[in-house]
Amino acid sequence: MNEQYDYEYEYDDDGEIVYYAVRPNKTQIKKEIAGLFEMGEKMSELSPAQLSTLELPANIHKAVAEVSGMPQKGARKRLLKYIAGQLHKIDVNEFTEKLARIENKSAHAVREHHIVERWRDRLLAESNEALSELLDDYPQADRQRLRQLVRNAQKESETNKPPKSSRLLYRYLKTLFNFAGGLEEQFTDNSIEAEEGS
Repeated sequence: MNEQYDYEYEYDDDGEIVYYAVRPNKTQIKKEIAGLFEMGEKMSELSPAQLSTLELPANIHKAVAEVSGMPQKGARKRLLKYIAGQLHKIDVNEFTEKLARIENKSAHAVREHHIVERWRDRLLAESNEALSELLDDYPQADRQRLRQLVRNAQKESETNKPPKSSRLLYRYLKTLFNFAGGLEEQFTDNSIEAEEGS
């Protein structure tokens, strides 16, 4: 086993320097490897485009690309251990930050999706009241188009037809919100006011 030691020194009784090797803490190393194994798992869940934004060394990039398509069996675990070992040899701070940014973007997209879904569900359930509130917040919205989409989606729901208008309403709301104007904060404030009012 080829271990690397840190060296420390102290003075003996005669005042001379005595060097001695300090063995690495094996428990700490195991924790680091486990963290890198988990990082390899997260990287394997990324799309090829997201993976390329990490700018990993070629051997690690190739291994992560391979492991992403493998079933949950022994070979996958061995390859993830290989990835963790390779990551242990390099400074991973840069890759950790990039991975965190990618995960944050994904979480943000999920949050946006939920906000649009809640508005669509409110429009279908509360109709005029929710529509008035939405038009107050977004006066540039096409009132007639929204009413038509809501009405059609409600009819489709009542007659058990495929939710074409509901999907169109979702797309329209997503385009309307555009998430540049702080919709998330507005929705949260409106939700709080509604809860306080009830």
